[in-house]
Amino acid sequence: MAITLRPVGESDLPLLLGWRERAATDDPFDWFGHRGYDLASRWAQDRLLGEHRGTLMVDADGTTVGEVGWYPVRYGPPPESLAYNIGIGLDPAHRGRGHGSAAQRALAGYLFAVSTVNRVEASTDVENVAEQRALENAGFTREGVLRGAQWRDGAWHDLVGYARLRAD
Repeated sequence: MAITLRPVGESDLPLLLGWRERAATDDPFDWFGHRGYDLASRWAQDRLLGEHRGTLMVDADGTTVGEVGWYPVRYGPPPESLAYNIGIGLDPAHRGRGHGSAAQRALAGYLFAVSTVNRVEASTDVENVAEQRALENAGFTREGVLRGAQWRDGAWHDLVGYARLRAD
């Protein structure tokens, strides 16, 4: 299985929108209680913000299977205190095949290669065992539970925090 990350193109927007609409009804970890997610605006904003925030498409053996994204998190005023928080969305038809681990490993490697960050982090719902396993397989270390950190589907949810350091 060859995983590649590539820039989002306008032709990807209908695919992304379809995944988002399906996630709203099919995936309990992706339903945040709103519809009408404006992917075109998000795509334009990601392009304007350049290296500090972004989205890349995930291809597996030439087939688009998902997306990965990142945004900055600061742990203090010095520029060296910048980290990136990453996330992933996979087409449900392509889950359970190792694509998530490979894509998150590739994204962390990319961010370390093109920036000076020392930390790439991710979080997932405490009940999302598949994503926890994917992050661990991608070389991330479980750091702990973030109690009541995410408002989703009308309630507060606990998240599990993971990180990968440049030296890992």
